[in-house]
Amino acid sequence: MAVNLNRKRPQCHGAADMEIDAQRSVVLVGSPNVGKSVVFGNLTGMYVTVSNYPGTTVEITRGRLAYDSRAVAITDTPGMYSLLSITEEERVARRVLMENRPDMVVHVADTKNIERMLHLTVQLLEAGMPLMLDLNLMDEAERLGLRIDTKVLKERLGIPVVATVATEGRGMDELKKMILKEDILPSGPPLRYPETIENAIADIERNLDSSYGISKRAVALLLLQDDHEIWQMVRDREPERYALVDAIVKHARERFVDPLSYIITIERQRFINTLIEDAVENVGVKGIPLRERLSRLSMHPVAGVPIFLGIIYLLYEFVGVFGAQTAVDFLEETVFGQYINPVANRIVSSIIPWKVLQDLFVNEYGIITLGIRYAIAIILPIVTTFFIAFSIIEDTGYLPRLAMLIDRVFKKIGLNGRAVIPVVLGFGCDTMATMVTRTLETRRERVIATLLLALAIPCSAQVGVILALLSGSTKALGIFVMVMGTVFLFVGFLAARLMPGERPLFYMEVPPLRWPKLSNVLTKTYTRVEWYFKEVLPLFILASILIWAGRITGLFDIVVKLLSYPTGWIGLPPEASKAFLYGFFRRDFGAAGLYDLKTSGALSGVPLVVSIITIALFMPCIAQFSMTIKERGWKMAVGMAAFIFPFAFVVGYLVNLILNGLGVVL
Repeated sequence: MAVNLNRKRPQCHGAADMEIDAQRSVVLVGSPNVGKSVVFGNLTGMYVTVSNYPGTTVEITRGRLAYDSRAVAITDTPGMYSLLSITEEERVARRVLMENRPDMVVHVADTKNIERMLHLTVQLLEAGMPLMLDLNLMDEAERLGLRIDTKVLKERLGIPVVATVATEGRGMDELKKMILKEDILPSGPPLRYPETIENAIADIERNLDSSYGISKRAVALLLLQDDHEIWQMVRDREPERYALVDAIVKHARERFVDPLSYIITIERQRFINTLIEDAVENVGVKGIPLRERLSRLSMHPVAGVPIFLGIIYLLYEFVGVFGAQTAVDFLEETVFGQYINPVANRIVSSIIPWKVLQDLFVNEYGIITLGIRYAIAIILPIVTTFFIAFSIIEDTGYLPRLAMLIDRVFKKIGLNGRAVIPVVLGFGCDTMATMVTRTLETRRERVIATLLLALAIPCSAQVGVILALLSGSTKALGIFVMVMGTVFLFVGFLAARLMPGERPLFYMEVPPLRWPKLSNVLTKTYTRVEWYFKEVLPLFILASILIWAGRITGLFDIVVKLLSYPTGWIGLPPEASKAFLYGFFRRDFGAAGLYDLKTSGALSGVPLVVSIITIALFMPCIAQFSMTIKERGWKMAVGMAAFIFPFAFVVGYLVNLILNGLGVVL
C-alpha cells in the first residue's frame, strides 16, 4: 500500500520531484531527538521529499527505500511522545497513522531512556499497529552501563526488535532487511487494565461502528483519557451513539478518585516496570563520563551561561569576523570591485546606448552591480558561515540543552525553551525562522515569536554588515547588543501580558552530546544555503528592478523625502532615509546603505549607532513579511508592521537622546 499524503510544496533534495511509487509503506514514529531523522536518512539516502501535511503547517518527510528489487515508501513523522496528542506535531503524526494505515510502523526509541520510550510502544500495540521497535542510540546506553536483552523484549511484546546506532550506520543493514522482508501482523494489547476500565472499553467498542484507522480499543482508551480530537471524531462519525459513549465514560470516571488518564498511565508503567526488570540490566559505570558532565554543566543555570557565551564568541569570530569581514572584503572589493563590476559596466555600455537602461543592469543600483553583487559578495559568505556554525551546534546536540538553559528567561516573555530553535535560526534567516515558529505549541507562542523575530532578531546578512560597521568600537557594539536585548525582553514581556492564552508546559528529549559528523554538517549547510539562495537571489534582482523603476519614476524620491522626517527626528542625515527604504526589500540592503554612508564620512559616532539600532528594529524585509502573511495571516502581519515602524523610530529617538544627554563619545 503506497502512502498518499496529498502533499503541498514538494521540495526534493538530490533528485527531481517525484511520486514515491512503492510496494509497501513504512512510517517512522518516535519522540523528538531520538535520531529518527538520521534513521530516515540511512534508509532513504538522497531520495527525500519534504512537504506540509494537508491542512497544517507541520512538515513531514517522505523517501524511498529500494533493495533487492523491492521498494518501500518511508515516511518520517514529527516527534511524538504519546498517542494522547498535545502539540500540533503529535496530532499530525497520529493522523498519518490513522488516515494512511501503513504496512509497518517503526518506533525509533532512545535506548538509554528505554523505560520512558516504552510508553509509546505500548500505545502503538494497543492501537493495533504492525509494529517494529528500533532501539537507537545503543552506544549511549552501553556507555551508561545498560545492557538490553532484545530477545526478551521481542518475546514479551510480540514484535521484531532491532538495535541500532544510526549515526554510525550500526544495525542499519539489519533494520533494512527486516523492513523489506518482515510481514508484521498487528499484535494484541500487551496488558489489561482494572475491571471497571476494561468493561468501559468493551462497552465503548460495541458502540463504535465507524473506522478510525486505529483499533477501537485504542479509540476507547483515548476517549477515557479525554482526547478532544478523538471526541470530535466520534461526535462527527457516530452522532447517534455519542451520548451513549459519553455516558459510559462518565460512569467509569465516577468509579475512581483519580483521573482515568492517571490510572491508565500507572497501569502501563507497572507493565513496563516488569518488562524492564526482565530485559534491562544496569551494570553501572565508574564515575560520571566526561560527556555527561559537560551535558549537565551546559544546562546548569550558572555554569551554562559562560558555556553559552563562549559559543557566542566563537560564533562571532567565525561568522562576524571571518565571514562578514575577511570573506566579504575579498569577494566585494577584489572579485567584484576589480573584475566583475568593471567588465560588466564596459559590456553593458557597449551593448546598450541608453543610460536609463544601462542603469537597470549596472552602475550604482543595477541588477549585476547591486543585486547580484550583494547576494554573492555580501550575503553568501555570511549566510554560509552562519549555517556551517549552526549545523555544527545542531549536530553536537547542544541546542536542546540551550533550550533547557534559556527556558527560565523565555517563560517571562510568553515563550518556553522550545522557542530557542526559531530564535537562534533567526540570526541566520528570519524568513526561515518565521516558518519554523509553526513548531511552537500554541498560537500565542507563535504570534509572540513571530513578532520578536520581525522586530529584534537581525538576520546573519544584516548582522554581518552591522558587525563590519561597529568593528572599530567595542563600546558601540556593547550599546547595540544591550539595546537590542532590552527591546527583545521588553516587547516579549509586554506581549506576554497583553496576549490571552495559557502558558504551555515545556518538555524536551535531550539527545547525547556528540562530535559533529562532517557529512551531516556539509549536507545540512548545503541544503540550507541552497534554499536560502533560491529564495534570496530573485528578491535581490527584484529589489534592484524596483529601485531602478522607483528612481526613474520619481516615486522613490517621494518616499525618501517622507522618510527624511523621522530619520531627521532621530538625529540622522537626510541621506540615511534611502537606507531605510532599501531595508524593506532586504534588511542587509539597508545596513549596507549605512555602510556606504560611513565609508563616505557622512555617518559616524552616535548617529551611526542610532541608525544601526533603528534599522535593525525597522520593518521586516519583504521575504519575511510575505512569510508572516503566510504563517500568521495578513491582518496579523500588517498589525505587526504598523507597530514595528513607529516603535523603531521611538527607540532610535530615545537612544539618541540618552547618548547625547550623557555626553557619550563613540
